[in-house]
Amino acid sequence: MINIEKLNASHLSAIHHITLAEEQIKFASSVDAFLADGSETTHLHVIKYHDDVVGFFKIDIAYSSTFAFCSEPSVGLRTFVIDAKLQGKGIGSNAVKALLPYLKENYPHYHSLYLTVNCQNPGAVSCYQKAGLQDTGQLYLGGAAGPQHIMKAKII
Repeated sequence: MINIEKLNASHLSAIHHITLAEEQIKFASSVDAFLADGSETTHLHVIKYHDDVVGFFKIDIAYSSTFAFCSEPSVGLRTFVIDAKLQGKGIGSNAVKALLPYLKENYPHYHSLYLTVNCQNPGAVSCYQKAGLQDTGQLYLGGAAGPQHIMKAKII
């Protein structure tokens, strides 16, 4: 059972127990960096699996202002993290599947979801593809860790 919620104070203790493999941090973020990045346009969320916080991500409502490949009205998915101990169990792809109806309900003025995923991170590419996101066939070349696939989905 996957649930998505906006981050609140009750999640803080649990979120600090989420870890990533060292090689994944360059693709995503540490918990502290994630928590420091919330703003009016960057909304922080948690992923719960059987009521336990197992991941986190950001929804960027200003994504189309930053990235030319992102058409309006769209949101961006950033810093999608599933705890390293739980990766490979389908939780990530199921969370992305749950994200689309969550966005429709909570971000009704947006029609598409965009994200970039590093070309050196095939596990993440597979996760997003299993959830139904489409690779646009374009690459974003401005990432600090190298070229990134541009992926998108309709918010349904």
